[in-house]
Amino acid sequence: MQAKPIQKYSTLLSLYLAQSIPMSFFSTVMPVIMRTENFSLTSIGLIQLIKLPWILKFLWAPMIDKSATTLRKYKQWILFSELFYALVIFSIGFLDLETSFTSIIVLMLIAFTASATQDIATDAFAILILNKDERGFGNSMQSAGTFLGTLTGSGVLLVIYHYYGWQMLLAGLAAFVLLAIVPLYFYKSKGAISATSSKNIFLKDIYLFFAQIGIGKRIVLLVFYYSGIIGILTMVKPWMVDLGYSIKEIGIISGIYGPASGAAMAFATGFIIRYLGKRKSLFLVAYLGLFDGIYFSWLSSFSPELSQLLPAILLLWGTYGMASVVIYTISMDIVRNGREGTDFTIQIVLTHLSSLIIAVGSGKTAQALGYTGLFKIEIALALFVLLIIPYLYKKNES
Repeated sequence: MQAKPIQKYSTLLSLYLAQSIPMSFFSTVMPVIMRTENFSLTSIGLIQLIKLPWILKFLWAPMIDKSATTLRKYKQWILFSELFYALVIFSIGFLDLETSFTSIIVLMLIAFTASATQDIATDAFAILILNKDERGFGNSMQSAGTFLGTLTGSGVLLVIYHYYGWQMLLAGLAAFVLLAIVPLYFYKSKGAISATSSKNIFLKDIYLFFAQIGIGKRIVLLVFYYSGIIGILTMVKPWMVDLGYSIKEIGIISGIYGPASGAAMAFATGFIIRYLGKRKSLFLVAYLGLFDGIYFSWLSSFSPELSQLLPAILLLWGTYGMASVVIYTISMDIVRNGREGTDFTIQIVLTHLSSLIIAVGSGKTAQALGYTGLFKIEIALALFVLLIIPYLYKKNES
């Protein structure tokens, strides 16, 4: 007898929060702190190196799958990774930013390698404990945890730093990571859930994932599905600066209001998938992405009021939250037995890489064509996604 669904969902929510809050802090708040301490922009740019383990994590995902022959083994990977993660974060608090910057960068890379390892094991754990009809809600917890973590990591922690300082902030962050794994420690599942009976997994399994019959269609879908909104998400803050909004206003709108909207819609998408099915949900999100582009293109033709901008931000982040849940859910459906962590990680890394390319390109596009030109290109990409869904995701996959 497996655990009750509510226990599964709460456990997953806590684990994904444990990942996302430190990541959000180090990638978004650290640059702010460093700038107030008069660090160079070059040094601030080095902070983005911490994302490397999350891009490269597919390389060691087969090792985790190979060693985890049971659900309990995946649980151990998560627990030990999080304990090490918390320990490294705590140790960073004893270092001075100005005199130990290089050491801090190295420790952050080590910390997020542990976090990426935890993510691989957590994704596999989620696939194994969730029944197929529970995956929509399970992935709602994953996405909502990420958005709530972004909200907390980029907003609340900056306030804590202001009042309590660097060392207390890092100690509190480490304590939260430890607290977040308590539900997993007490998670019990009666009856063994074996990951696989065969664990002959090597790096060649990364190649074998791509060698599967029909996998090309799924790769195209993963690469392009976010393309109609990522450019807008990337450029919306610079656009707001050019519109005359203050840093405080942008922080509240894009750092709190936006992620909160994404979290709310991520929660709701579990119900949407159960009601509409995965294929119709794919279409719904694609239509919303198209509307996002049209709405922002219209807004960029004049100087919008705050009352016009807020619905656009809500829609944009809400679409992003929904898209994440849908992609995570359909990605769980095509993992190979015993390769759950490897296959899911590969698919999500593909979305991260394609989004990174589009994000980088969006800056050059906006520079050359203006914001309106960028948003029109996003409309074209969203329309392309709508047109290819019928060919890439068949009815019998719903």
